[in-house]
Amino acid sequence: MNQPLAGFAPAPVGARMENHGSHMLKVAMQTGNDLLARMGSMIAYEGFIQYEPNPPAVRQIARDWITGEGAPLMKCSGDGLLYLADYGANVVVINLAGEAISVNATNLLAFDANLQWGVERVKGLAKFAGQGLWNTKISGQGWVALTSRGEPIVVDCGGGEDETYVDPDALVAWSPNLKVKGKRSFKAQSLIGRGSGEAYQMAFSGQGIVVVQPSEDSTDRLRFRG
Repeated sequence: MNQPLAGFAPAPVGARMENHGSHMLKVAMQTGNDLLARMGSMIAYEGFIQYEPNPPAVRQIARDWITGEGAPLMKCSGDGLLYLADYGANVVVINLAGEAISVNATNLLAFDANLQWGVERVKGLAKFAGQGLWNTKISGQGWVALTSRGEPIVVDCGGGEDETYVDPDALVAWSPNLKVKGKRSFKAQSLIGRGSGEAYQMAFSGQGIVVVQPSEDSTDRLRFRG
Protein backbone atom coordinates (compact mmCIF):
# COMPACT_ATOMS: atom_id res chain seq x y z
CA MET A 1 0.00 0.00 0.00
CA ASN A 2 2.90 2.36 0.72
CA GLN A 3 4.38 2.00 -2.75
CA PRO A 4 1.59 3.76 -4.73
CA LEU A 5 1.64 6.65 -2.24
CA ALA A 6 5.42 7.03 -2.07
CA GLY A 7 5.39 9.98 -4.43
CA PHE A 8 3.38 12.03 -1.95
CA ALA A 9 5.75 11.54 1.00
CA PRO A 10 7.31 14.72 2.43
CA ALA A 11 10.77 15.61 1.13
CA PRO A 12 13.70 16.15 3.52
CA VAL A 13 13.68 19.57 5.18
CA GLY A 14 15.62 22.08 3.12
CA ALA A 15 14.52 25.44 4.49
CA ARG A 16 12.48 27.08 7.23
CA MET A 17 9.51 27.33 4.87
CA GLU A 18 8.88 25.44 1.63
CA ASN A 19 6.07 24.13 -0.51
CA HIS A 20 4.80 20.58 -0.42
CA GLY A 21 3.10 20.62 -3.79
CA SER A 22 1.40 23.82 -4.86
CA HIS A 23 -1.25 24.02 -2.16
CA MET A 24 0.51 23.19 1.09
CA LEU A 25 3.16 24.89 3.24
CA LYS A 26 5.74 22.98 5.29
CA VAL A 27 7.41 24.85 8.16
CA ALA A 28 10.43 23.55 10.09
CA MET A 29 9.65 24.64 13.65
CA GLN A 30 12.37 25.26 16.25
CA THR A 31 12.13 26.45 19.84
CA GLY A 32 12.67 30.21 19.96
CA ASN A 33 11.71 30.69 16.32
CA ASP A 34 7.95 31.23 16.61
CA LEU A 35 5.51 31.54 13.75
CA LEU A 36 2.36 33.59 13.26
CA ALA A 37 -0.20 31.78 11.11
CA ARG A 38 -3.78 32.19 9.99
CA MET A 39 -6.23 30.69 12.45
CA GLY A 40 -7.52 27.32 11.25
CA SER A 41 -4.73 26.81 8.69
CA MET A 42 -3.00 23.93 10.52
CA ILE A 43 -3.73 20.64 8.75
CA ALA A 44 -1.03 18.40 10.31
CA TYR A 45 2.12 18.49 12.40
CA GLU A 46 4.90 16.28 13.74
CA GLY A 47 6.72 16.77 17.02
CA PHE A 48 5.72 19.04 19.87
CA ILE A 49 4.06 22.26 18.69
CA GLN A 50 1.84 24.54 20.75
CA TYR A 51 -0.74 27.04 19.52
CA GLU A 52 -1.86 30.31 21.08
CA PRO A 53 -4.81 32.03 19.37
CA ASN A 54 -4.78 35.81 19.21
CA PRO A 55 -1.63 36.34 21.35
CA PRO A 56 -1.06 39.72 23.10
CA ALA A 57 1.32 41.01 20.40
CA VAL A 58 -1.33 40.38 17.76
CA ARG A 59 -4.11 41.93 19.85
CA GLN A 60 -2.11 45.12 20.25
CA ILE A 61 -1.57 45.54 16.52
CA ALA A 62 -5.10 44.36 15.74
CA ARG A 63 -6.46 47.48 17.41
CA ASP A 64 -5.53 49.26 14.19
CA TRP A 65 -7.44 46.70 12.16
CA ILE A 66 -10.85 48.08 11.32
CA THR A 67 -13.72 45.61 11.19
CA GLY A 68 -13.87 43.87 7.83
CA GLU A 69 -10.13 43.83 7.12
CA GLY A 70 -7.76 41.50 8.83
CA ALA A 71 -6.95 37.87 9.46
CA PRO A 72 -7.20 36.20 12.88
CA LEU A 73 -3.73 34.89 13.75
CA MET A 74 -2.33 32.25 16.07
CA LYS A 75 1.20 31.91 17.44
CA CYS A 76 2.85 28.55 16.79
CA SER A 77 5.88 27.50 18.85
CA GLY A 78 7.87 24.34 19.51
CA ASP A 79 9.89 21.77 17.58
CA GLY A 80 8.78 19.70 14.63
CA LEU A 81 7.22 20.00 11.20
CA LEU A 82 4.07 22.04 10.70
CA TYR A 83 1.83 21.81 7.63
CA LEU A 84 -0.51 24.67 6.72
CA ALA A 85 -3.07 25.24 3.96
CA ASP A 86 -6.01 27.50 3.13
CA TYR A 87 -8.87 25.67 1.38
CA GLY A 88 -6.63 24.41 -1.42
CA ALA A 89 -5.28 27.82 -2.43
CA ASN A 90 -1.84 28.01 -4.03
CA VAL A 91 0.95 28.80 -1.57
CA VAL A 92 3.74 31.27 -2.39
CA VAL A 93 6.85 31.30 -0.14
CA ILE A 94 9.01 34.42 0.16
CA ASN A 95 12.30 34.85 2.05
CA LEU A 96 12.71 38.48 3.05
CA ALA A 97 16.32 39.63 3.39
CA GLY A 98 15.76 43.07 4.85
CA GLU A 99 13.06 43.90 2.31
CA ALA A 100 9.40 44.67 2.85
CA ILE A 101 6.18 43.53 1.23
CA SER A 102 2.64 44.82 1.40
CA VAL A 103 0.04 42.05 1.54
CA ASN A 104 -3.72 41.70 1.49
CA ALA A 105 -4.64 40.32 4.90
CA THR A 106 -6.80 37.61 3.35
CA ASN A 107 -3.78 36.37 1.35
CA LEU A 108 -1.53 36.11 4.41
CA LEU A 109 -0.98 32.49 5.48
CA ALA A 110 2.03 32.63 7.84
CA PHE A 111 5.18 34.57 8.68
CA ASP A 112 8.06 34.48 11.14
CA ALA A 113 7.12 36.13 14.43
CA ASN A 114 10.39 38.10 14.51
CA LEU A 115 9.39 40.10 11.44
CA GLN A 116 8.09 43.63 11.83
CA TRP A 117 4.49 44.02 10.72
CA GLY A 118 1.52 46.29 11.00
CA VAL A 119 -1.56 47.63 9.27
CA GLU A 120 -1.04 50.70 7.09
CA ARG A 121 -3.15 52.96 4.93
CA VAL A 122 -2.20 52.67 1.26
CA LYS A 123 -0.79 56.03 0.24
CA GLY A 124 -2.02 57.63 -2.94
CA LEU A 125 -5.59 56.33 -2.79
CA ALA A 126 -7.28 58.47 -0.11
CA LYS A 127 -8.25 61.20 -2.56
CA PHE A 128 -9.30 58.67 -5.16
CA ALA A 129 -11.42 56.57 -2.82
CA GLY A 130 -12.58 59.24 -0.45
CA GLN A 131 -11.73 56.86 2.41
CA GLY A 132 -8.56 55.01 1.50
CA LEU A 133 -7.33 51.44 1.48
CA TRP A 134 -5.55 49.48 4.20
CA ASN A 135 -3.06 46.65 3.91
CA THR A 136 -0.56 44.65 5.99
CA LYS A 137 3.12 45.57 5.66
CA ILE A 138 5.76 43.01 6.66
CA SER A 139 9.50 43.71 6.75
CA GLY A 140 12.81 42.42 8.10
CA GLN A 141 14.75 39.17 7.92
CA GLY A 142 12.54 36.09 7.73
CA TRP A 143 9.99 34.00 5.88
CA VAL A 144 6.49 34.83 4.66
CA ALA A 145 3.90 32.56 3.05
CA LEU A 146 1.07 33.96 0.93
CA THR A 147 -1.94 32.32 -0.69
CA SER A 148 -3.31 32.81 -4.18
CA ARG A 149 -6.59 31.60 -5.65
CA GLY A 150 -4.89 29.85 -8.56
CA GLU A 151 -1.33 30.15 -9.84
CA PRO A 152 -0.33 33.83 -9.52
CA ILE A 153 1.62 36.04 -11.88
CA VAL A 154 4.41 38.27 -10.58
CA VAL A 155 4.62 41.47 -12.63
CA ASP A 156 7.89 43.41 -12.57
CA CYS A 157 6.90 47.05 -12.80
CA GLY A 158 10.43 48.05 -13.80
CA GLY A 159 11.37 51.70 -13.72
CA GLY A 160 9.74 52.97 -16.87
CA GLU A 161 6.92 55.44 -17.30
CA ASP A 162 4.32 52.76 -18.04
CA GLU A 163 2.00 51.90 -15.21
CA THR A 164 0.70 48.46 -14.22
CA TYR A 165 -3.07 48.34 -13.60
CA VAL A 166 -4.61 45.71 -11.33
CA ASP A 167 -8.15 44.88 -10.29
CA PRO A 168 -8.15 45.30 -6.47
CA ASP A 169 -10.03 41.98 -6.08
CA ALA A 170 -7.19 40.13 -7.86
CA LEU A 171 -4.34 41.82 -5.97
CA VAL A 172 -2.26 39.65 -3.61
CA ALA A 173 0.81 41.71 -2.68
CA TRP A 174 3.22 44.37 -3.92
CA SER A 175 6.49 46.12 -3.13
CA PRO A 176 5.61 48.94 -0.71
CA ASN A 177 8.05 51.34 -2.38
CA LEU A 178 5.89 51.39 -5.52
CA LYS A 179 3.79 54.45 -6.19
CA VAL A 180 0.08 53.66 -6.09
CA LYS A 181 -2.85 55.62 -7.43
CA GLY A 182 -6.43 54.84 -8.34
CA LYS A 183 -8.18 54.93 -11.66
CA ARG A 184 -11.89 55.00 -12.42
CA SER A 185 -13.20 53.47 -15.60
CA PHE A 186 -16.83 53.91 -16.64
CA LYS A 187 -16.65 52.43 -20.13
CA ALA A 188 -14.88 49.27 -18.96
CA GLN A 189 -17.14 48.54 -16.02
CA SER A 190 -18.77 45.59 -17.74
CA LEU A 191 -15.39 44.11 -18.70
CA ILE A 192 -13.21 44.62 -15.61
CA GLY A 193 -13.94 43.06 -12.26
CA ARG A 194 -17.12 41.46 -11.00
CA GLY A 195 -18.96 44.51 -9.76
CA SER A 196 -21.91 46.06 -11.56
CA GLY A 197 -21.01 49.62 -10.62
CA GLU A 198 -18.08 51.88 -11.41
CA ALA A 199 -14.90 49.93 -12.18
CA TYR A 200 -11.79 50.69 -10.11
CA GLN A 201 -8.21 49.79 -10.84
CA MET A 202 -5.01 50.34 -8.88
CA ALA A 203 -2.09 51.76 -10.87
CA PHE A 204 1.47 50.86 -9.80
CA SER A 205 4.69 52.52 -10.98
CA GLY A 206 8.36 52.50 -9.97
CA GLN A 207 10.81 49.74 -9.08
CA GLY A 208 9.16 46.66 -7.62
CA ILE A 209 6.77 43.77 -8.16
CA VAL A 210 3.04 43.16 -8.03
CA VAL A 211 1.59 39.71 -7.31
CA VAL A 212 -1.77 39.05 -8.98
CA GLN A 213 -4.01 36.00 -8.62
CA PRO A 214 -6.28 34.62 -11.38
CA SER A 215 -9.38 35.29 -9.31
CA GLU A 216 -11.61 38.22 -8.56
CA ASP A 217 -13.13 36.90 -5.38
CA SER A 218 -14.25 40.06 -3.62
CA THR A 219 -15.56 38.30 -0.52
CA ASP A 220 -13.56 39.39 2.53
CA ARG A 221 -10.73 41.00 0.58
CA LEU A 222 -8.90 44.28 0.52
CA ARG A 223 -11.60 46.90 0.54
CA PHE A 224 -12.31 50.58 0.92
CA ARG A 225 -12.76 51.53 4.53
CA GLY A 226 -13.20 54.64 6.57
